[in-house]
Amino acid sequence: MTDGRDRSTLPIPDRDTPGPTILDAKDPEATFPPIEPLRPPDGAPNVLVILLDDVGFGASSAFGGPCSTPTAERLASSGLRYNRFHTTALCAPTRQALLTGRNHHTVGMGVITELATSAPGYSSIRPNTCAPLAKTLTLNGYSTAQFGKCHEVPVWQTSPMGPFDAWPSKGGGFEYFYGFIGGETNQYYPATYEGTIPVEPEKTPDEGYHFTEDMTDKAIAWVRQQKALMPDKPFFVYYAPGATHAPHHVPSEWSAKYKGRFDQGWDALREEIFSRQKELGVVPPACELTPRHEEIPAWDDVSDELKPILARQMEVYAGFLEHTDHHIGRLVDAIDDLGVLEDTLVYYIIGDNGASAEGTVQGSFNELLMLNGAAGLETTEFMKSKIELFGTPAAYNHYAVGWAHALDTPYQWTKQVASHWGGTRNGTIVHWPNGFDARGEIRSQFHHVIDVAPTVLDAAGLPEPSVVDGVEQRPIEGVSMRYAFADAGAAERRETQYFEMFCNRGIYHQGWAAVTRHSTPWVMAPELPALDEDVWELYDTSTDWSQCHDLAAEMPEKLAELQALFLEEAHKYSVLPLDDRRVERFNPDLAGRPTLVKGNSQVLFAGMGRLTENVLLNVKNKSHAVTAEIVVPDGGAEGVIVAQGGEFGGWSLYLKDGRPTYCYNLFGLRRSKASGSAPVAGGTHQVRMEFAYDGGGLAKGGTVTLYVDGQEVGQGRVEATQPMMFSGDETADVGRDTASPVSDDYEGEASVFTGTVSWVQIDLGEDAEDADHLITPEERLRVAMARQ
Repeated sequence: MTDGRDRSTLPIPDRDTPGPTILDAKDPEATFPPIEPLRPPDGAPNVLVILLDDVGFGASSAFGGPCSTPTAERLASSGLRYNRFHTTALCAPTRQALLTGRNHHTVGMGVITELATSAPGYSSIRPNTCAPLAKTLTLNGYSTAQFGKCHEVPVWQTSPMGPFDAWPSKGGGFEYFYGFIGGETNQYYPATYEGTIPVEPEKTPDEGYHFTEDMTDKAIAWVRQQKALMPDKPFFVYYAPGATHAPHHVPSEWSAKYKGRFDQGWDALREEIFSRQKELGVVPPACELTPRHEEIPAWDDVSDELKPILARQMEVYAGFLEHTDHHIGRLVDAIDDLGVLEDTLVYYIIGDNGASAEGTVQGSFNELLMLNGAAGLETTEFMKSKIELFGTPAAYNHYAVGWAHALDTPYQWTKQVASHWGGTRNGTIVHWPNGFDARGEIRSQFHHVIDVAPTVLDAAGLPEPSVVDGVEQRPIEGVSMRYAFADAGAAERRETQYFEMFCNRGIYHQGWAAVTRHSTPWVMAPELPALDEDVWELYDTSTDWSQCHDLAAEMPEKLAELQALFLEEAHKYSVLPLDDRRVERFNPDLAGRPTLVKGNSQVLFAGMGRLTENVLLNVKNKSHAVTAEIVVPDGGAEGVIVAQGGEFGGWSLYLKDGRPTYCYNLFGLRRSKASGSAPVAGGTHQVRMEFAYDGGGLAKGGTVTLYVDGQEVGQGRVEATQPMMFSGDETADVGRDTASPVSDDYEGEASVFTGTVSWVQIDLGEDAEDADHLITPEERLRVAMARQ
C-alpha cells in the first residue's frame, strides 16, 4: 500500500526497528524514527452503514412509499438510489452477510439464531475463516462502533458469562457497542448492553424514553468524541435500529400524523405506491403491478368492524418509520456539523428484508400470541377495545399481512419468502459527495448485501485480508459496487446470486430468475409438502421487472438450466441439506445445537439477571417448582424474588404486603395470582412455589401452591399458559424485575427486593416433587455436583 505496510495479514506485524548502539541518548546519532499511529491509507473515508429492520421496498417515500422519510430523500437527492439491491429475506442472515461480505450460509446463518442446527450452513456460528468487516477496519486503523440490533450471537452464548466471541465489541470487531442482543426489543423497555455489560435506560416511558432516540444520542456522542480526539482517524459506524421490526412502538404524536391516511385499505394503497414509484423512476415505465395472491385477503372482504383497527395498525407503522428516519437525520446532521459528511460513505439500506407478514391476516395487539400459535385469542372486539393503545408501552403490536404486501409494492410476497423480490429487494441509498459526482441518480445494477463490505474496503484503499489472527481467510464472496458510482450504464458485476430461506429458494443469473415458494410466513402448517413437489417459476427480469409473468411452461429447458445452477451454488455455499422442519428446530436436542443449561435443576444467586430464555431452564408445559432462600429484615420485606418475562407474558414470585405472591401473566391478557395467608416474618426463610401442570398437551393450566419453610400458605389456579416463549427480549432476574413488569403489583424500582435473596432453585418434573417442600443443603450439593 501507499505507506509501505503489508495489510494482507492482520494484525499488521510489527516491523523490527533496530536502533543505534549508542550509550547516551543525548548523542545526535542516538535517534529513532518517530512513532506513527496506525491509520488507513490516505483518502480512506468515514463510513456510516444504516440498516433498518423489516421495511419493504415500497414503504419509504424515497422509493414511492406512504411513510415520510425526509432524511432518506435528502441523501438520495445528493447521492444514488439503488433499485435492484437485495437482502436474504430474514434479519440475522442479512446482518451476518452484510458484516462479513459472505453469503449467509457460508457464515453459518442460514436462519435466525433461535433455530440453529448442527449443519454448517445453519449453525449460527461464524467461522473464524470469515473475519467481519469491522475487525478488518479496526486492525487497519479505523475507529469502529455499532449501535442498535445485534442478532448474530448463538443463543447459548447470550448469557452474562458469554463467551463473547460473537458479540459486537469482542469477536465482532467493533471497539464500542450500544444496543441489544436478539431479534427484537421492546422500544420502551429494551434489554440494552454497553459492550457486554447490561445497562438500564436513564428515563422511563412516562418520561419520554424510546430506544431509537437513546441509541441515536449514544451514536452522536460517540462520533463527536471520536472526531474531537482523533480528527485524522476515519470512523466506521454501523447504525442498526430495532425499528421497524415489531413491536411497532412510537410516540403517539408521530402516528397521529397519519390519522385517516390508510382508511382506503391495502389494495388501493398498492396502486397509489405503484403510481408514485413510476413517477420517481424507481421502477421502469414498463413495470407491472403483480396481483395479490389469494392467501392475502382483499380489503373489500374485510369486515367493517375490523377495518378501523387495521387502519390504525398502519398509521402506527408509518409513524414508526418516519420517527426512525427523523433520528437517522439527527445523526447525519451531527456528522455534517462536524464538517465530515462530504467525506463519509453512507449506505442507507431501507430494510434487512421485505416487509414482515408475521402479524397474521388481522394483525395483533400482542405479537407474542402469534409467535406462540395463539392468535385466535385476540378477537376483533378485544383489539377494538385497545385501538387507542396501539404503539404505546401498553401494546406489543404488529400489523396485518395486507399492509406488508402493500409495502412490498410492486412485488410478490414478503419477508421470509426469498424466492420473490418482495422478500429480498430493498431500496438502498449511497451518499458520498467526495467519492462521486453523480447527484440524485438511480442505479439499476443487480447487487446483494454481501457487496457492501468489499465496497467499503475498495473505498478505503484496503486489501481483502488473506490472514486474520493467524487464520487463513475464505475469500469475500461479494463484489465492490464502486464501479457503478460514476456510471449508470456500467455492466453489472454481480451476474449470479442464489436465495434461500425456510426452503423458499431462487437463483438469479444474467437477468433470469428461477424461483419456488415452499412455505407461507403466516401459515403454521403442521406439515409442508415434499421439497421435490415444489413448483418452480421462471422470469425474464430484463423485461419483467416485478416477476409478473411466469415462463416456466414455455421455457422448460431454461428453467432446468437455472435449477441446476441453484443446486451448484447451494453446494458451494453450504445451503444443503435444505431443512423445512418447524417445531423440531425449536428443540435444541433435535436440532443439534448446544444448550447452556442441562438437567432438571438450576440454581441462581443474588444479582444474577438479564438471563434470556435460552439460558434458563424451560418451565413451560410441565410441572415445576421455584424455591428461594431469602433473608427478611425486621419489619418485613417487599419486592421481587425472581421473575421471568415481562408485561406481555411471564411469571413472578415476590412479596406483596410481606406475603408470598405468585403471578402468571398470560400474554398480558390475564394475570393469575396466588398469595400467602400472612406476611413472611423477619429472618431466613425458604419461599417455594410448586406448579402442578394439568398435562394433556401444550399451553394447559395448572395448580399453584405456595409454601414458606415447607408449610403450605396459599393456593391458586392458572387456567392457561404460554407454550413456546414468554418474550423476544425480556429476561429473568433475581431480586428485581427489569424492563416491563410481569405483575401489576409493582413497577420499576418498586420491584427491587428489600431483603436479601440468597439463592433461587428451579426444578422440573420429578425433581420438582419434594415431599417436605424444602431444599436441604444436601440437595443443593447434589444439584451443584450434577452440574460439574
